[in-house]
Amino acid sequence: MIASDEGALCCDMMETYRIPSYRALPARQAALFAYGLREDSRIRRKLSGAPTGLDTMLLAMIADGVNLLVWLNTRDGMENRNRPKSVLDMLRGSDQSGGGFSTPEAFEAWRASLIGGE
Repeated sequence: MIASDEGALCCDMMETYRIPSYRALPARQAALFAYGLREDSRIRRKLSGAPTGLDTMLLAMIADGVNLLVWLNTRDGMENRNRPKSVLDMLRGSDQSGGGFSTPEAFEAWRASLIGGE
């Protein structure tokens, strides 16, 4: 954890346990406190590669679903134009989540690029 992001670990220790410096603790106790940090703590999110907490990701998924339902009931949705951008994809920093392809060939090309096909 220290090698990954010492600053995030220090912030989490201060926020959770009010420990200003983990270095003042015995190594076993510092490790125990680090192990006890919440799953959505800064250091745990960094180690897991999650851009945000689970609650934020779930809210983004709900927003995407509502946006899609509203869009489907518009003229643009019926003609498959101006599809709303995904909030979840913006949080993740990805351009496309694997959906919204205009043709089967576009999907197959995207799939092949992911799995290393021809």
